[in-house]
Amino acid sequence: MSILYSLTPPPCLLSPSEVTLALLDSANDKDPVVREQVRKSILTLGKLQPNKVLSMCQDYLVKHPKLIVGHRVVILQTIELIVKTKIDDISYAKIKSIISLASDEMTRSKDVVPDWQQAASNILVAVGNKYINDIMEEILSKFQPGILPHFFVVQTLSSLSESNVYGMVPFLNAILGTMLPMLGMAKQDNMKWVFSSVLYLIIIKDTFSSEIYAAYDILYCSWLQSRESKLRLTVAEAVGSMSHLMAHDKLEEQLPKLIPTILSLYKKNTEHYVISKVGLPLMTAAVILILLPLQVCAPVDYSNPLTVKNHNEVLRCFSILANTFPDRLVMFVLQKLENSNERIRMGSLSVLRHLINSSTSIMESKKLLILASIRQPLADHSNKVKKRVVQVISAMAHHGYLELEGGDLLVKFIIQHCALPDTYYRPGQRPSDPEEVTNEALRSMCDNTLHLFTTTVGRLTDVLWPMLLYYLTPGQYSNATAPLCKSLTLLGTKKRASQEPNFNIDFNEHGRCLLEEGAPFTRCVNGSFPFRSRGHGAPSLSLLNVISPNIHPNAETLWEKEIPALLSYLEGKGPQLNDPRQNLSKIISSTNYQGFSSWLHGSFQSFLYRCIGVTLQHCSNKEVVQKQLQEMLISARHNDAIERAGVAMGIGLCASSHLDATLAKLDDFGKSDAFKKASGIFSLLKNDSDVEKMKSTLILCYGYVALRAPEDQILSRIDSDILRSISKHFNTKVRMVLIVLTHLNIFLLLKDFIKAEPTDAMRTPVRHLVMTTCANLMYPFNAQRCASGLHIGTEPRDVSLSGACQYQALYKDTFNALQELLRNILARDLSPNGLQSVFKHIEEWLSSGQGHERERAMNTTAHILEFYFNNLHVKNMVTFHNLGSLLGRLAPRCTDPNPLVRRAAIDCIYTLLYIQLRYEGFSLDYKDDSVERLITLRESMDNPDHSVLYKTCSELAKIISKRLPQQQLNTLIFMLIEGLVDSQSNCSRASSVLLNTLLKNRGAGLQDLVSEMLEVLHIRLQMISEEQVKVSVAQSILILATQHLQTVINTLISYPLPFDSWSCEMWIALGADSKLASQIMEMLMEKLNIMVPYVDKKESMMRGAIIFYAILLCQMTCALKEMMLNGQSQEAVVSLFPQLFSSLLVRLVTIQCEVVKRKFLQEKCIYLNSRFNSFVCVCSWVCRVAVEALRILLARAQLDHVVKPLDQEGAWDKMKDPQQHITGVTLLARAMAKHAGPRLPAIVECLCPCLNNIYECQRVTITAFFSELLNHHVVTELMMMDVLMNNMMERISDPCCTVRMLAVRGLGNIAVGSPEKVNKYAKELLAAMSSGMEEKDDPGKRITLEAMSGLSKVLLYLDKKNVQLLVVYIFMKIKPFLESENDEIRCASIMLLGNLSKFGSGEPVFKDQIHNVLVSLLLHLSDPNLQVVKACKYAMRVCAPVVGSELITTMFQNHLHEDKSLHYGEFINDLTKYIIQDFPGMLNFYHITVIQFFKSSWAEVRAGAAMFIGR
Repeated sequence: MSILYSLTPPPCLLSPSEVTLALLDSANDKDPVVREQVRKSILTLGKLQPNKVLSMCQDYLVKHPKLIVGHRVVILQTIELIVKTKIDDISYAKIKSIISLASDEMTRSKDVVPDWQQAASNILVAVGNKYINDIMEEILSKFQPGILPHFFVVQTLSSLSESNVYGMVPFLNAILGTMLPMLGMAKQDNMKWVFSSVLYLIIIKDTFSSEIYAAYDILYCSWLQSRESKLRLTVAEAVGSMSHLMAHDKLEEQLPKLIPTILSLYKKNTEHYVISKVGLPLMTAAVILILLPLQVCAPVDYSNPLTVKNHNEVLRCFSILANTFPDRLVMFVLQKLENSNERIRMGSLSVLRHLINSSTSIMESKKLLILASIRQPLADHSNKVKKRVVQVISAMAHHGYLELEGGDLLVKFIIQHCALPDTYYRPGQRPSDPEEVTNEALRSMCDNTLHLFTTTVGRLTDVLWPMLLYYLTPGQYSNATAPLCKSLTLLGTKKRASQEPNFNIDFNEHGRCLLEEGAPFTRCVNGSFPFRSRGHGAPSLSLLNVISPNIHPNAETLWEKEIPALLSYLEGKGPQLNDPRQNLSKIISSTNYQGFSSWLHGSFQSFLYRCIGVTLQHCSNKEVVQKQLQEMLISARHNDAIERAGVAMGIGLCASSHLDATLAKLDDFGKSDAFKKASGIFSLLKNDSDVEKMKSTLILCYGYVALRAPEDQILSRIDSDILRSISKHFNTKVRMVLIVLTHLNIFLLLKDFIKAEPTDAMRTPVRHLVMTTCANLMYPFNAQRCASGLHIGTEPRDVSLSGACQYQALYKDTFNALQELLRNILARDLSPNGLQSVFKHIEEWLSSGQGHERERAMNTTAHILEFYFNNLHVKNMVTFHNLGSLLGRLAPRCTDPNPLVRRAAIDCIYTLLYIQLRYEGFSLDYKDDSVERLITLRESMDNPDHSVLYKTCSELAKIISKRLPQQQLNTLIFMLIEGLVDSQSNCSRASSVLLNTLLKNRGAGLQDLVSEMLEVLHIRLQMISEEQVKVSVAQSILILATQHLQTVINTLISYPLPFDSWSCEMWIALGADSKLASQIMEMLMEKLNIMVPYVDKKESMMRGAIIFYAILLCQMTCALKEMMLNGQSQEAVVSLFPQLFSSLLVRLVTIQCEVVKRKFLQEKCIYLNSRFNSFVCVCSWVCRVAVEALRILLARAQLDHVVKPLDQEGAWDKMKDPQQHITGVTLLARAMAKHAGPRLPAIVECLCPCLNNIYECQRVTITAFFSELLNHHVVTELMMMDVLMNNMMERISDPCCTVRMLAVRGLGNIAVGSPEKVNKYAKELLAAMSSGMEEKDDPGKRITLEAMSGLSKVLLYLDKKNVQLLVVYIFMKIKPFLESENDEIRCASIMLLGNLSKFGSGEPVFKDQIHNVLVSLLLHLSDPNLQVVKACKYAMRVCAPVVGSELITTMFQNHLHEDKSLHYGEFINDLTKYIIQDFPGMLNFYHITVIQFFKSSWAEVRAGAAMFIGR
């Protein structure tokens, strides 16, 4: 388009005028993109020369009055664009002519043609922005009184009123003076609509107030009743504007009729915004009764701007009404709050909120009334209504309502809904109402509102403080603790910072509410359960820190130190705390507060009991201690084990300061009636199990008293008080335990004891006692019964802060007992079998998902291995047969996330290797250098860096490899493979590192296990999710391949088709090493090249061998494909590219193998026919895989410029399709010749031997490839012509007709690719083409067609001496095909005839032959096939000089052009005259020849013959 920017074009370029004219001619192109580009180009020229381009556009429209509408529209739109952008540069004379042109275009057709007339109108509007007087002069000349104007004249007036408001003002009187009288003349809806649009924009009150009423009457009585919704809305807008202009008396007279009509439009139209906007100036108080339920109560779709605008417009109506009828409006809205319809209540609340926000001064006097009325919706059960209530309360807060009496109820409402529980849905249930407001949504809204009150409504500070504290302790507000604490923290921080007096709270002054509920920090013990109730822990502690001066004088300093540390811990920002509960205990113990009895509710009881215990430690009031102990024992739920433990711990804590009082209270409690068995009818009301649970609580309390009491005091009280009291409560069931211990089933009972213990945490010493008992008794015992001691969780979440040390001691004692037991068991059978019998029950815990369980299991293993080593006495040479399995389990744990596990794992391996050395005969004190290196490695285990850990693993594997006996290696390898799917990703990676290191060092001796290892790896790959482990597995396969290549290939190639993704990954892995990949590819190609695609034997077919061979071919092709997917195989692919390309090209075997098909069909056997169908499916699969592999090969060889055209032309799909296979191969050869020429010689060299293959399907593919190569000059440049020529000549005699056809095609292509070589091979080419035309075994005449087409191309470049002697011979061969039923053959023969004519010039014999076929050529000028007609014109034109008549020659050359039409009748009429004149002696011959065509199969030819003979 650079020509567009040249104002003075050079002589060789077109002028701008010529370019503009050409663009105007092209402005109606079918393609919209072209039309847009034309418009832009003309605009570009117009910006440079606006006057000239506008003149040309104008002249073009004038000169072409019959242009189609679309063409005119494009030109008019272009004029508009030029005018808009360059109006200042356009001459006034041109502006006048443009106005005249646009006006004429706009009104030329009386009918409305929107696109055309709108384009013209837009020009007038664009000009009117500057030349409004000239525009109006033209428009008003077409806007005459008493004559209904053109639609677009009125539309243009409307558009001008919007675009040039001030310019239109002087003309409004004239427009309205003409328009108003003619409104009654408008009968069509479109005219009514356009008149209404203008009226809405240009009405003037002062001058036309009386006439407006007449116009109003027409619009209201007639036009507003139209069925067309668009017209109704436009008329309604005009009527709304007219209401401003009408006299008040007239308007009041019309309102009773007008308002119902306007409101009825709500039902008739979906767009309500315009109606609401119209109704605004017409509203009266009575209208509310209709508007409220109809519009305000309608749901608002916030994704639709019109519904939002309508809603806001309706609310604005109420604001206006409030200024006039405040009392009536407010009473009406408040009354609707009690309506039973939910929608009306919601709408009323929306209006109320709007009035509070928008009419502040008017609503000031009605605050108390609104506060009283709002109580009704506070009790509403609908969350939708509650949502609107919250919005109203938020508005009221900003306008001083909440400070008034009754405002506290609104605050309470917000807090109540901050505590809402989650919405409950039954399984599978979903909310049916899309507008439903869930509890979660309402709760979140209330949270935000409370925060808003605290942060943005400053006047509420004194209202909310300390009132919000009242809601901290009641249980029903527990779910609101987090937002309450956050708000109180903000308020308290602000008051404390500004030292406001009312920050200090007098709890007595504020009533008993705060005291009786246990003080504000009662709920702040939530810090012990920080993630419950929506994460109330951190906010509770923050509030506690702020209000500490109000709690206790001692609290402030301590809390400011302890609470920030806890907060940082909870938020994950600070350092880890050893025991965060201990910090919380310090916080509580600093208060000495005595009023904790009311804490005993909710889900925090167990912890609260312990808190009470901590507090009682510091309490000096004996009466309070006695009272609280009594309440704890009585109020406890003894059936709840956790709560029972909490009570016992609390009492134990109390005993540390008040031992005598605690023992006295426990003794009294044990003597109480609660422990006595009821008799008579009352026994039915008391359950024996309840009494037993109370006894358990009492005994547990004594236990914690003994644990916590001062040692100097408790020793003297154990016998006299504690044991004496406990003995009273041992019943027969408990004493029976002592008898059972002597029974043979003692261990079964002990096992049940362990099973009965909770697995999540250790709360009692039962496990310790059981294991100690077993170790002491040392009865033959199964280790599985005690291994569950490892399955104990961490400390329970509700454990008291002060009891943490107790639990740690209990854990330690229990595991000491477990280890002692395992030592005793192992000592009874100190052999590899005995070690395995113990270890098999521990090993499952080594891969546990819990870190503490793995740590305990590993420490236990290290302990028993050390015991085994220290007590081992080798007397005979015994094989340590389980060494491999033990190492396979323990070695991966060297990278466990837990550093203690890592160190213990190294210790275990160290011990195992020395045990192996002992079994090999070394002494106990022998030190092995390689094993001793493990001590150094052990120190590196503390480094959490993964790279360091995996390097350590590699070193570890080398040590194991050096010391491990060969017979143990197999087991270790498979154990490590199993470890690839370890639950800990670090350990699975370690397994892969160990495996690869072992395979590198010892894999050469695993020949017999390679197949099995690959199979197991294949299975494990399906379960591995870690990408790094998958990469390592690929490395393992690569290592095996370097050591056992043939075995690996044979194993992988045997996997069933189609290869699953894991098999593919294994093959892809083999492509990672370029050298190895080259070896594998060469091996696969060797097999591919020697393997037959099928066996031509009946017995083989019966056995299914034919399908087997095809499947094996596919497996190897798939393998090649997958290997090439690895980017690291590029070097190998490039080096073997010719061989790979030729092998894959040969594999493009489609179902064109006629020989195979005939073999199947000759057999009258259903079994063989079904086999053929299977063979077809398999061969299709082979072809598809080969095509995919070929594409990957080209991409990997960086031949993207070859792949791109093949993708665009769909060549890959064509290669797979049997019907288009040859076309696909041709496209491939073409792309290679164009873009990869230098690679072709090597490819051709590889493919040539395959042309002698006995399988015709392969010969077809290669011949098609060579045939297309000859179509390109690159074969000459690369000196491949002789090779390809010789191959094509050999294929001329191929038994397959498809191969022969492709060979003939290739010979013909020489004339296109290397025309300079045609004369060199003239003899061979002519012989081949001639024999092709004589081909008898050619059912579809494909060979004949290719021979004639090829000969036509060859003749263009042959010298006359090479053809002259054969002209007549070839002519005689052509002649029979002139009347062939096949259009392509008929066309090709005629074209060949024409090309042959240049060699017959001057030869009488050839002239006679031309006359023999002249009639046929003339008649085929009316052939039904267009290509045949064109061929006839060409042939007759080039043969004309041979005919021997100058008149006929001139006529043929003037009239017979392929791209011009021919009047056949006139042509034949003139030709017959010349024939009669120049060849009178041949008239009889022509007559006889024409008669023969009366029986032609084409009606057109028969008609032509009749016409010819009639002339």
